[in-house]
Amino acid sequence: MSSEPDLAAAAALVAEPARAELVLAVVADGPLTASELAARAGIARSTASGHLSRLVEGGFLVVVARGRNRYYELAGADVAEAVEALSRVAPQRPARSLREATRNDLLREARTCYDHLAGRLGVAFAAALERRGVVERTNGDYALGRHAAEELAPLGIDLEPLSAQRRPLVRGCLDWSERELHVAGALGAALTARLFELECIARRDTTRSVAVTDRGSEVFAELGLDV
Repeated sequence: MSSEPDLAAAAALVAEPARAELVLAVVADGPLTASELAARAGIARSTASGHLSRLVEGGFLVVVARGRNRYYELAGADVAEAVEALSRVAPQRPARSLREATRNDLLREARTCYDHLAGRLGVAFAAALERRGVVERTNGDYALGRHAAEELAPLGIDLEPLSAQRRPLVRGCLDWSERELHVAGALGAALTARLFELECIARRDTTRSVAVTDRGSEVFAELGLDV
């Protein structure tokens, strides 16, 4: 007999501040070892191990062995989407230092949301794709636009293999900082990966914020974005 999802059980996993920090660290930086995660959360390795075990049991994280090390990574895109959704309704925590305030500003400017572009840059990029017919709004969401194939071909993005993936081809993800849609799904991931390959954007150290390169400024200017 099927039952409703146990929302309370899932929420309890990230209700503990240290576990929330561990999940946010993986969302921000990708796969990390237990030692790295403990340092990110500011807790002892033994304490982190207990929290990580609960997060793995609860389906938030998975463990992947690489050589002698064991890395913790998100169990899937659904987890990143859930964290992003919680971020939209969570109260904003005041910055405790100038460094943290600067980090928060950078995240709002441009960041990755799991594997797609978010923040002010992500929302502006989505609007540019909408103007060019790559995506279009449908019932408050994004769908593939009529000019998608011809616009994406010069970027080397083939829609056929993207359509074969188990995840949605394209969807809108409501940005927690901008309260507007950016492009997610297989297409959002492919576009973001391509921007990294073309060196239009670059990751910053120890954060999921991204910086726009000189090459990126040129590419985004061609799309009508002043970055």
